[in-house]
Amino acid sequence: MVLYGTLVNGVCIIAGSLLGLFFTKIPERYKETVMHGIGLAVLLIGLQMAFTTEIIVVVLLSLLTGAIIGEFIHVEEGLNRLGAWIGSKFTTKNENFSVAQGFVTASLIFVIGAMSVIGALDSGIRGDHEILITKGIIDGFVALVLTTTLGFGVVFSVVPVILYQGSIALLATQITKWLPESFLNGFIVELTGVGGLLIVAIGLNLLKITKIRIGNLLPSLATVIIIYYLYQLI
Repeated sequence: MVLYGTLVNGVCIIAGSLLGLFFTKIPERYKETVMHGIGLAVLLIGLQMAFTTEIIVVVLLSLLTGAIIGEFIHVEEGLNRLGAWIGSKFTTKNENFSVAQGFVTASLIFVIGAMSVIGALDSGIRGDHEILITKGIIDGFVALVLTTTLGFGVVFSVVPVILYQGSIALLATQITKWLPESFLNGFIVELTGVGGLLIVAIGLNLLKITKIRIGNLLPSLATVIIIYYLYQLI
C-alpha cells in the first residue's frame, strides 16, 4: 500500500497530540523552557540538513525566487487564516490565535524536511515505508511536546502532512518514468539544503530570536526543482 507510511505518520501525530493535551496545565515557566529546548533541537536538525547542500547557488536562488512568490501570493497570511478558521470551529474567538499558531508551527516542522520527501519517495518508488514510520515516531513525540505549549491546534497539522507526503508518494510511483535517478538524487540533496534552512528559521522563531515569515518562503521548496534543472542544463 503506497500510503501506508504516510498514514502511520499521521496516526503518530494524532496520538502524540492527544497525549500532549493531558500536560497542558503545567506551569508556564516549564512550557517556556521546554519550547526553548525544542527550538534548539530544531535548529540543530535544520543546520545538519542545510550543510548537506553541494551547490549553494541553487539553494540561494531557490530561496530568493520562493520568497518573491510567497510574498506576492501571501502564503503566510493564508496559513494563518486557515489556522484561525480551524480554531474558530473549536474554540472561542480569543483562543483562535493560539490554535492557528499551533497548527502553522507544527505543520511547518512536520512537513519541511528531508525525511518527508525521501520517505514519501521510498514509499512510492520502492514500497519501503521505514523512513516514514521512523519519522512518524519522532513526529509523535514532537507533537506531544508542542501540544503542551501551543495547544491542541497541533493535531490539525496531520492534514497537510498527509496531503503533502501522500501526494509525493503517489507521484513517485510514476516519477522514474520522467526523471533519471541521478537527477533525482542530486535534486533531493539540494531540496534538503533548502528545507534545512527553513527549519533553522523555524527554530529561530521558536526561540523568539527572529520573526521570519517562513510561510512566504515555502514556495522555495517548489522552485528548487526548476533552479536545479536549469543549473544542470547550464
